[in-house]
Amino acid sequence: MLGEYRIEGRRASEIAASVERGVGTGALEPGEALPPLRELAADLGVNPNTVAAAYRTLRERGVIETDGRRGSRVRPRPATTARGSLRVEAPPGVRDLSGGNPDPALLPPLGPALAEAARRYAERPGLYGEAPVDPEFARLARAAFDADGVPAGPVGVASGSLDAIERVLAVHLRPGDAVAVEDPGWGSLLDLVPALGLRPVPVAVDDDGPLAEDVERAIARDGVRALIVTDRAQNPTGACLGAARAAALRRVLAAHPGVLLIEDDHGHGIVSRRLRPLAGGTGHWALVRSVAKAYGPDLRIAAFTGDHETVDRVLGRQRLGPGWVSRLLQQAVVHLWSTGAVDPETVADAYGERRDALVRELARRGVQAHGRSGMNVWVPVADETGAVARLLGAGWAVAPGARFRLAAGPAIRLTVSPLAPGDIEPLADAVADAAGPAPARSYG
Repeated sequence: MLGEYRIEGRRASEIAASVERGVGTGALEPGEALPPLRELAADLGVNPNTVAAAYRTLRERGVIETDGRRGSRVRPRPATTARGSLRVEAPPGVRDLSGGNPDPALLPPLGPALAEAARRYAERPGLYGEAPVDPEFARLARAAFDADGVPAGPVGVASGSLDAIERVLAVHLRPGDAVAVEDPGWGSLLDLVPALGLRPVPVAVDDDGPLAEDVERAIARDGVRALIVTDRAQNPTGACLGAARAAALRRVLAAHPGVLLIEDDHGHGIVSRRLRPLAGGTGHWALVRSVAKAYGPDLRIAAFTGDHETVDRVLGRQRLGPGWVSRLLQQAVVHLWSTGAVDPETVADAYGERRDALVRELARRGVQAHGRSGMNVWVPVADETGAVARLLGAGWAVAPGARFRLAAGPAIRLTVSPLAPGDIEPLADAVADAAGPAPARSYG
């Protein structure tokens, strides 16, 4: 079962350390099965409870995972190279559509907001011991959640969506727990889940979001403890929860109230499509909104709400680490919100015109593409590496789909933010030449 590697030790800590040494040196490889605890106990001449304690320690550290009859196995290592590094550098003269960044021309100037925050700070400097969430920030964020039908709950602040999602997962789950993730989905999240010692379970996505039957199957078959859903402008596909899909997902979650639900409203401020929140059917939930896409990625602010226990746990753990997210930045965002610095309809129209035009021109050339909302277009291809290389040769750098998928098929992602109207047809020609007609299929 373990080849030539021999687990040693008489105490639980020694047995756990022996397994960790084997994993660290590569003698025990990801997916390798460990002996049943009674078998290992007999081999080592110790009580089975000692081996059980060692295995429990290893699960808590994220070294192994236990899956019912399959027993305990060495957990796949977290990616040592982030998916974001799977990119094509755009040399001089090549247009870069791979970055996923917003159009700087659609971002508001930050000078007035930062100046107002500095003025308020001069009048009353922020000190230790104050509330971590600025009261006006909480009021405006909660009013926006209320307007979109998000269930009542306290407001917290994190350093971006990924920070909020990580904190919510950490206060509810333990290493080895399974998490249902969209596939294709946000590459940073697909890196984060295994890095936390959690087991990602892919669920297929179409234009309306995660397939309800896939979510049900993941809960029933794989025992997932949490589900992460992007409500609007899903990265990379542009999926947006429709009414029927949202209703179907709510029914699934209502039947499994013990599942932790995390919603990422990725399109907040850049999408005019209605938010259809899923929260309310499970005991623990959180909905996260970042200001990155609409107001600027470097602000590093995300508002989140959820059930009282979840938000309290996150804020409590946050106090033991960074303490709080800069109230100066919170006050700057308050100024941006209260002065209407961004008109979501105008921004949504600007991205929508470019995105819809590209999808339409690709369809005219027999190329299937997806982009229902947001700033990205997802194009399934037969040969991902070849398509990326051919487009680079034609003067366009695009993101390889490998950055965003687990089991889903090959594809490329194009960010429309840098495009002008005159770019659409030449780009569509280049994509059609590089990708060729793709068979009709879901993203999976």
